[in-house]
Amino acid sequence: MNGWTLAAVVTIVLIAVVLKRLIGEPLNWRDLWAAPVILTGIGLYTLHRTAGLHASDYAWLTGGSALGLTLGYLRGSFVEVYEKRGYLWQRYRGRTFAAVVGTLLAMFGYALLADRFGMQPTARPVQLSIGISFIGEAMAVTRRGLSLGTPFAPTRR
Repeated sequence: MNGWTLAAVVTIVLIAVVLKRLIGEPLNWRDLWAAPVILTGIGLYTLHRTAGLHASDYAWLTGGSALGLTLGYLRGSFVEVYEKRGYLWQRYRGRTFAAVVGTLLAMFGYALLADRFGMQPTARPVQLSIGISFIGEAMAVTRRGLSLGTPFAPTRR
């Protein structure tokens, strides 16, 4: 899959996920975890196929991943998780989008620093960054959902 096709697929998936969560949707395991795991897998595969990376690239990548996971978890703490029709639902609110903007700014600043100090651009697959951030969000939403004691929604077929 070439870069433009992959970028288009990732963009479409992200837009679909955000729109569904803005409206509010049943909270099920597959919808919560599939996209982050798939994006992270694509990013790791891309990273694996990238030649010429140095220890410093991996150090910056590790720091960026930790930051992305932490900011994703923070963003997930602003997702509204509630009971509706006997199951968990989730919805993004205004403060969730404020956290999204803050996350983007922080990650942009980190990327500028990494670039300034010599990290290769090919050592930062976008899919990996997005996937790890959404894993952090999924962790926070899962924790909040489990704390409510309401069952997760069944997976749609």
